[in-house]
This record gives sequence, structure tokens and C-alpha cells, in this order.
Amino acid sequence: MNNMQNFTKGFFKENPVLVQLLGMCPTLGVTSTAMNGLGMGLATTFVLLMSNISISLVKNFIPDKVRMPAYIVIIASFVTVVDLVMSGYLPELHEKLGLFIPLIVVNCIVLGRAEAFASKNGVVSSIFDGLGMGLGFAMALTMLGSVRELIGSLSLFGFKLIDADGILLFILPPGAFLALGFLIAFINHLRKTA
Repeated sequence: MNNMQNFTKGFFKENPVLVQLLGMCPTLGVTSTAMNGLGMGLATTFVLLMSNISISLVKNFIPDKVRMPAYIVIIASFVTVVDLVMSGYLPELHEKLGLFIPLIVVNCIVLGRAEAFASKNGVVSSIFDGLGMGLGFAMALTMLGSVRELIGSLSLFGFKLIDADGILLFILPPGAFLALGFLIAFINHLRKTA
């Protein structure tokens, strides 16, 4: 598989959220707005990219017995960086995302890519894989947040489009399940017709 295929597979073919149904906790938990979805997606993309690079560089030096704990320490280091940077420079977004930022450490997308791809491939391929999967995750979270925000409050990225009330259900947790179900169905339809 070439680097462009490694990059593009994360958007539709192997999208972590819309195809593989991974990372459902932050997907359903933070996507009440498009900005929250974008912020969480970009934070996860950074962690995914940096951990893929690091793991692909040190994979030959880590004994098999401590492979997973070593990966978790590497991932936790980058999550700490993201958490501190967001706390210092984006305090409002950091407060909205709350506990979901530290939970990136145990996000199955990040750990799965470390184990399935970065530990078996070189740095350049791991960069393209991390970027593709991360941006695919960010795209899915932003799409879900946009749908929920549009229907729930008739706004997008915090800008009110129509001065009226939306359907409150879509801002609440059940709305996340409904909107995600429709997005998954839509993506599956597009994949079958393509």
C-alpha cells in the first residue's frame, strides 16, 4: 500500500468512527457542537500522529513483554502535551472537552493504530497512516457535531443561522445516537454506490 492509500483510507474506507465504530465514547460524548467535535478530533490527530512516529522509531528497541505498556506511556506523554497546551491556550474548549482529553490515552483508535500499523511499518508510512486516520476521526466528529448543532440549536460553529429554537433532543445524548446512526447509514450508502 502506498503512502497516499495509507492517508486516504482513514476518511471513508476505514474511517474509525463511521466504518470501524471505534472511539464511540468521545464521539458520542463531546459532539454536541461542531467546534467540540473539531477540537477533539484535532487533539486526537496530534496524539495519533506523534505516537505513530515515536512508536515506529522505537519499535525495535521495545521487548515484546512490555510492548503495550510502553505504547501507553508514549501515548500518555503526547496526551499530556495536548492537555497542557489546550488548558493554557484554549481554556474554554478545554473545559468543554473535560475528561475526554485525558481519555485519549485509552482511545482504541490510537492504541490500535500503534499496534496494528506503527509497530510494523516505517516512519513515513506511519506519518501518513496517523494523519489519515486522525483527520478521518476529526472529520467524522466535526460532521456529527455539525449535524447535532444544526438540528439542535439551528447554529453552526456557534453562529446562529435562524433565530428560532431547534430540536433539543439532538443536543442531548440520545440525539448523538440518532445522528450517528443516520451518518453511518449515509456513509454506508455512499460506499456501496461508489
